Amino acid sequence: MTTTPLVRLVLGDEDLLAERAVGEVVASAKKTDPGTQVHKLSAGDLTPGELAVHTSPTLFGGGAIVVIENAQDAKKDLAAALLDHAKQPSPDVHLVIVHAGGKKGKALADGLSKAGVDVVTVAKVKRATERVSFVKEELRRLGGSCQTGAAEALITAIGHDLREIAAACSQLVADTNGKITVDVVAQYYRGRAEVTGFAVADAAVAGDTAGALGSLRWALSVGVDPVPLADALATGVRNIAKVAGVRGSAFSLASQLGMAPWQVEKAQQQSRGWTPDGLVDAMAVTAGLNAEVKGGSEDRAYALERAILAIAAARSQ
Repeated sequence: MTTTPLVRLVLGDEDLLAERAVGEVVASAKKTDPGTQVHKLSAGDLTPGELAVHTSPTLFGGGAIVVIENAQDAKKDLAAALLDHAKQPSPDVHLVIVHAGGKKGKALADGLSKAGVDVVTVAKVKRATERVSFVKEELRRLGGSCQTGAAEALITAIGHDLREIAAACSQLVADTNGKITVDVVAQYYRGRAEVTGFAVADAAVAGDTAGALGSLRWALSVGVDPVPLADALATGVRNIAKVAGVRGSAFSLASQLGMAPWQVEKAQQQSRGWTPDGLVDAMAVTAGLNAEVKGGSEDRAYALERAILAIAAARSQ
């Protein structure tokens, strides 16, 4: 008897995880019956009649996998048809309903959950601790392992995009014995990490204007996009503002502030020399920079340079 769910609800807006949740059903069904056909349909354009055609047994037998994408866009009659099918699923059809979550189409998601379908939650990975957990689990899935420090180092080098993180994990496991350490990450990604926005931001918030401008020019010369550079500056200032005036150890404050312990400790060290007024000014600078690099400025490199000088001036208040 197959363990592939007849109806699965993939609920959330993290694309990579949603694709994997759909892929699990497809792979499992095809393992049982390699001839199983896969049909991908968009809920916004689908009618109950078309759904019935795709979910009905075929004259020639054989199974089918029907993937309903963007289920939050389903009209009332289609939502009702999906719920009816979920309550009495066809044994020859695996139905996967992909719903972005949120308020839109919530009644459908709630109804499917109450109907007892298999639910896989794939919410956006937003918190630092969640990203670290993702790296650890991804490496474990690939046959590797790492400690928290190595996971944090990889995220610092790669960034927050889950696809890029997953690709990096796969590459590291393929090229090593699977035991990923901070030294291994540094060996593979030193060049990349040195030109990310974090190097620019660290120098800027520390008052090292020359170092920040030098790192900025090097990053731009090797093709780093201005947007993540601006985001790194904003994150650096914001993290300092979060820890400023807050007492406690890095570990005790981490969950409260939505940061990793190492980020708290780093921001605490960087906060020395900053005043409340200076932080307010610096946050205003990064907010303005965000608008400039995303379309408001004809010369984004110059906008970044001006922002670094303004952050240095704010720190000296």
